[in-house]
Amino acid sequence: MTKIATIVGGGVIGGGWAARFALMGWDVRIFDPDPEAERKIAEVMAGAARALPMLYEAPMPKRGTITFHKDLAEAVTGADYIQESVPERLDLKHRVIREIQAHAPEGAVLGSSTSGFKPSELQQGATRPGQIVVAHPFNPVYLLPLVELVSGGADDATVVRARTILTGIGMYPLHVRAEIDAHIADRFLEAVWREALWLVKDGIATTEEIDNAIRYGFGLRWAQMGLFETYRVAGGEAGMRHFMAQFGPCLSWPWTKLMDVPEFTDELVDLIADQSDAQSGQFSIRELERQRDDNLVAILRALKGREAAAGKLILDHDATLRGDLGDGVPLVTVRRTVPVDWTDMNRHMNEGRYGQVFSDASEALMTHIGADRAYIASGHSYFTAENNIKYLAETIAGEEFYVKTRVTLGEGKKLRLWHEMKRASDDALLSTCDQFMLHVSLETRRSCPPLPHVLEAVERLAAAHARKEEMTDG
Repeated sequence: MTKIATIVGGGVIGGGWAARFALMGWDVRIFDPDPEAERKIAEVMAGAARALPMLYEAPMPKRGTITFHKDLAEAVTGADYIQESVPERLDLKHRVIREIQAHAPEGAVLGSSTSGFKPSELQQGATRPGQIVVAHPFNPVYLLPLVELVSGGADDATVVRARTILTGIGMYPLHVRAEIDAHIADRFLEAVWREALWLVKDGIATTEEIDNAIRYGFGLRWAQMGLFETYRVAGGEAGMRHFMAQFGPCLSWPWTKLMDVPEFTDELVDLIADQSDAQSGQFSIRELERQRDDNLVAILRALKGREAAAGKLILDHDATLRGDLGDGVPLVTVRRTVPVDWTDMNRHMNEGRYGQVFSDASEALMTHIGADRAYIASGHSYFTAENNIKYLAETIAGEEFYVKTRVTLGEGKKLRLWHEMKRASDDALLSTCDQFMLHVSLETRRSCPPLPHVLEAVERLAAAHARKEEMTDG
């Protein structure tokens, strides 16, 4: 059944929401009076379509359609989820929410991207206040999983639906239980922003020096541990109590000027803007977005490989996107996008990653025949004894590809596979692999016959693939 998301306001955040929903298989309707909205969102979508699939090993859902609507009533009619992302003016949000509720289904979730207003403020004067929640994301919405879900006076059923929908598109809804201005994350960001303004104003650091302090230091720690766990580790074997005793007194000195706000003058704005131009003005916004996206993909994939923090979320979500291989001959064992961290100095996929691709293909086939994680945990598996890989064409980051796998030998301990890696856009053959595997006992680390159900599945596949090959040759 087609799921419909309506995005009201197609700016940076609204465009990110549209991309996230569409790439996760939802049909998206956009209402935005900006005559440039379609062009802007198309550019955001192009970046998202390149970056988001790199986070997943599983094939992405069939992409939903994006349509633009001049009439708000038309845009929200029949929608399952509505995200309001208009400018941060409470009177404007009230007016838009009233118009949305005049035409939207009662059962639809109405989320607001507001970074500052509380849900109770948004719910004032609403026809159905229980339908409204704050769903505050972080840019780029299509890559960062956090969304602050603040319920206020929303119905419990609405909160449950919102959490289910947001989780289903790969996000992490952090339920903020109590209302507070700017929720949780933006309060931290505001504190850092204030201190940064003072450091620049007082001539202590430039914008680039401050950014370097974050991205080369604690920013990387925070990305995978957060604040308190980082400080717990900083306390060493004595833990958090020791850290608090050592650094707690600085709260009364204090080190920072967080209790005071610099006067926001034209001179300060010019100083910040000039330093930022000197730091990054040589790059276009799209170039900076590409740098950001590539770096985030690499960081998140690294965390995914360690099954940690945000990477664990992607790993778990990836598993929900996988399906059964079916009964095709040959079997399509891999469908995915080349991630940026698989490329080398030649800017194409490194030869070692082809081995990863074919290893993933063989693991998919192993799962298909019953030699899955449970089978391996019971003490049996297949080991690769020989690989013959041929590289036939370049493969570039962001390209979609698939692997077809045929069983050319399946008897006793022996399993031989023929893999063909092809580009999805034109079916061009990129690489082949002739892989010979032996069944082993993980207890003795020596070859042994497979258990009966696996052997039967291997022999059945080998016979089916042989028949297909004979029919093709004939």
